[in-house]
Amino acid sequence: MIKLDISKAPVSAEKVAAYEGKVKEAQKALENGTCPGNDFLGWLHLPSSITAEFMTELQNCAQTLRDNCDTVVVAGIGGSYLGARAVIEALSNSFQWLINNGENPTILFAGNNIGEDYLYELTEYLKDKKFGVINISKSGTTTETALAFRLLKKQCEQQRGKDMAKKVIVAITDAKKGAARSTADKEGYTSFIIPDNVGGRFSVLTPVGLLPIAVAGLDIAKLVKGAADMELATALNVPYSENISAQYAVARYAQYTEGKKIEILANYQPKLHFIAEWWKQLYGESEGKDNKGIYPASVDLTTDLHSMGQWIQEGERSIFETVISVENPENKVLFPFDEENLDGLNFLAGKRVDEVNKMAELGTQLAHVDGGVPCIRISIDRLDAYHLGQLIYFFELACGLYCQLLGVNAFNQPGVEAYKKNMFALLGKPGYEKETEAIKARLAR
Repeated sequence: MIKLDISKAPVSAEKVAAYEGKVKEAQKALENGTCPGNDFLGWLHLPSSITAEFMTELQNCAQTLRDNCDTVVVAGIGGSYLGARAVIEALSNSFQWLINNGENPTILFAGNNIGEDYLYELTEYLKDKKFGVINISKSGTTTETALAFRLLKKQCEQQRGKDMAKKVIVAITDAKKGAARSTADKEGYTSFIIPDNVGGRFSVLTPVGLLPIAVAGLDIAKLVKGAADMELATALNVPYSENISAQYAVARYAQYTEGKKIEILANYQPKLHFIAEWWKQLYGESEGKDNKGIYPASVDLTTDLHSMGQWIQEGERSIFETVISVENPENKVLFPFDEENLDGLNFLAGKRVDEVNKMAELGTQLAHVDGGVPCIRISIDRLDAYHLGQLIYFFELACGLYCQLLGVNAFNQPGVEAYKKNMFALLGKPGYEKETEAIKARLAR
């Protein structure tokens, strides 16, 4: 199992112990559905509820896409794509996951921005490709995703014909309502349901994440098994001192109460970059309410030590750091001996590159702790689907528990609507006439 070390946080054993009652009550509230946002608790026992029949259905759909496509575009934004991209990039070859290797298609992502150049270049790239689309949207009207899907649907039908487009466009959407559901039913697309009781940022273990991951040729059964094992390891009946999700939630909350307002998630494995992006949405969108919450930031180390290292070491002491460390990398590279030794690095000859990386990690941790930056460490035995499944569920449960301690609803996002209202008013969307006039008056002042 993944391991958690909060000894460098520092949070005293007495303070951690003092929160046991509150954390237990928070977990009971999740289990009993008595917490705010209790209609979005479907993720809590999701891993253990996934059936073999459902996994087979996903795998069969993934195989159809693999058999008929050299490229698959995943259209979605936020929770509708970050989890899938995080797992795909973490578990794929750093230089080959974007290249069709004859067995699994190239996986591309769209609908996560409104970049005209991006969409132009994507549609140009796809002109000679046998591509398919996984359209992920509960409503079907999210601007970024709907815009991209309209372009991709039309291009797919023109290039591949209506019959083949029907076969290689898949909808992951609401069971009964919304524009994406209506389109899927009208066109006859294969479709999967986004559960009503699972919010986007908690949806990576639903078809939202599992289908794209399966299309990439990765082992979704092991991913789910890892999450299910972590569900057991952090269950309500597990002793508080052994429940790593509870311990992480308390460590974060203790730092927050002591004035630490920014958490930096650091990794020393470049493949984990999008895991951090997924984590930032999970925590930022869950806890950033009522003028409360830790700001979630991330760095890729050692790379960002050469850009952000100075600020972390000697900047304002409003931060703490959580490091994800992979104990056993998949591959082995030895540092070579050089006869001229002009760079003076022969003292490293014969050592694994990972040993150098681990000493950089330890040295950085010591420096940051000495500089007044509390440090939490999460260690993963190896980077595979099973351990990533553990990590996903570990973070999700800890997020739910922490938000209970903080006193906010972890499962809504009312603030996200503010920019949309202004954008639609500025674009002249029907129904926003009053807002348009108000904005015009505001801009004219």
